[in-house]
Order: sequence, then structure tokens, then C-alpha cells
Amino acid sequence: METFNIPATPLLMKEFLRQMGGTAVIDGGLATELELHGADLNDPLWSAKCLLTSPHLIRSVHLDYLEAGADIIITASYQATIQGFEAKGFSREQSENLLTKSVDIALEARRMYYERCSKSSSGGTGDDRILKNGPILVAASVGSYGAYLADGSEYSGCYGEAMTVNALKEFHRRRVQVLAEAGPDIIAFETVPNKIEAQAFAELLDEEHIKIPAWLTFNSKDGVNVVSGDSLLQCASIAESCKQVVAVGINCTPPRFIHDLILAIKKVTTKPIVIYPNSGERYDADRKEWVENTGVSDEDFVSYVNKWCEIGASLVGGCCRTTPNTIKAIYRALSDRSPAAPGQKSKTAT
Repeated sequence: METFNIPATPLLMKEFLRQMGGTAVIDGGLATELELHGADLNDPLWSAKCLLTSPHLIRSVHLDYLEAGADIIITASYQATIQGFEAKGFSREQSENLLTKSVDIALEARRMYYERCSKSSSGGTGDDRILKNGPILVAASVGSYGAYLADGSEYSGCYGEAMTVNALKEFHRRRVQVLAEAGPDIIAFETVPNKIEAQAFAELLDEEHIKIPAWLTFNSKDGVNVVSGDSLLQCASIAESCKQVVAVGINCTPPRFIHDLILAIKKVTTKPIVIYPNSGERYDADRKEWVENTGVSDEDFVSYVNKWCEIGASLVGGCCRTTPNTIKAIYRALSDRSPAAPGQKSKTAT
């Protein structure tokens, strides 16, 4: 089965969405699922630790999300940085190889999924996996500088007055180059907490002539601004003005804020809007853990999805604390909303 590469132009992302019937499903939380599979993520590398210790678990989680209906899977590189690996004693070459490995694992999971789809077409499997024809995209995750700090500052955007756009570009430059060269379909700049980091990413894409398209997603804790207090409209405008950015949106933000944030983004962009909130649970930066029972159920989460799409979202999934069950419910909600496009007829394996 052929892959689907998107040249870095917004029109081609819109063509991908047309093939998908107007909407596409992104996967859900990675770390939560890795922990359920037995991984210990109490480490500054967080989910990227599994690139070192248990890559098979990452591949397994990618497959779980594909079989839950995801059209886009995001690599385990959110908290993977060259600087972070070097702090663990790895060489520059080893660190770059680990970044590449994050993409390789996702590409391997996609290949395995396609094989399962092919086998299922000739004989049933007797389970409830979602096996469908059509393109699957691999998105290479680039977390913010705050994620590297591993102190919760991606949820505040407070990097100190000494931090500049140029310093952020130099921090991310080689990481972005390596991930782009690894062969993903798109780069996902995620949980961007402030305007200077958005500007740094946009300038990097241009300066390095990155051929892989990208999306930029911001996070918010008040439903109005990004978490640093910077204007969401100004941040989204930066993404809108960058030709390599093919979608813009929100991730790792409580579902109750998403409606108003979509409407705000629509004021300044014509690009597809990507939305993948967290479960609504509160993150305790001091304890470095999510506070249980502060979020919404899968049923409540999915109840928002059709409304988000009605007002402008085109790519929808989940972030922290969402699961394959969440993504399967999103997939079914979107499947019920509109007929599948040609080549996107899907089925539950029987």
C-alpha cells in the first residue's frame, strides 16, 4: 500500500483531507499507554526513554492507535532532544540516531498495519480492530524547549527574559534537521507555549529549507491566550504566515476551552485547524504527574468532537491521558458524521 507524502503547501494538506472525507483522526496519549504496557517513564526523557529501553512498546502503542482508527500517528520524540540525550552520556551521533529511530519505529508500525489490513481482506480476525484503506501519515513530534527542561514549563511558557528567538532556533535546529531527514510525512511542533518559540520554529523551517510540511499547535489554560499569556491570535498568525506550515491548532488543552479557541484561530488563518486536547485532567508540575479524576470521560470528550468539526476543525485526536478507546470513539463519531471518501471505506475486522 502506498504512503502519502504531503509537499509543503497548504493546498496539499487540503487534498489529503479531501481524500479522507473532510476530516482525519490523530492518535492519542503516548506516555499513558506506555505506562500501561509496563514502561517506567519517571525520567527527564519521559516517553523518549522508551527509545532506549523498549522500542517494541512504542511500536505496539502506535499499532493500537492505528487499529483504533487513527489516520495520523505521532512519533515518540516529543521530549527527545540531542541535548537531553547528551546529558545522559550519549554522543552526538548516538543522540541523532535515537531521533531517527523514533521515526523508524512509527514507519515500521505503519507497514505492519498495512500488512494486517491486507491479510484481513482475505480472511477475518474475529476482533474489533479498525482496518481501513487509505493513507496513514507519520508526524515527527518536536516538543517545546519547556518539554526538554522537564519542569512543567511547557505549561507556563516562562523561559526567562534571557531566552530569545535565536537561542531557541539554535536549540532546536539540528533536532529538526535530523527528524526531517528521517522521512516522516509531516513535522508536529507541539505544545508551543509562547510567541517566541512559534517564531523560532517558523524561522527555522524557512532558514533550513525544510521540505517536510509542518503543523504548529499551541496550548492554553484560559481558553483565550496561549499558556504564557501571549495572544493566541498573534501566535496563530505566525503559523499562518509560514508557507511550510500546513495546519495550525491546539493540543494538550482541556476540552472545555477548545470551542472558543477554534473560533479565535479561524479569525487569522485559512489553513486546516488541528485539535488534540488532553483529557482535561490537571497536571501537577511539582509532582510531575496528572491529578486523577479531574478530567472528562471518553463519552464527554467525544461529545464535543462533532461540534468542533462543525465550527472548523479538520484534524482531531487526543493528547495526554487519552487512550485508544478515546480515539476509537472519535473515529466512530466522525465516521457517523460524514460518508467515507473514495478509498476510505473502512471496516471492523470480523
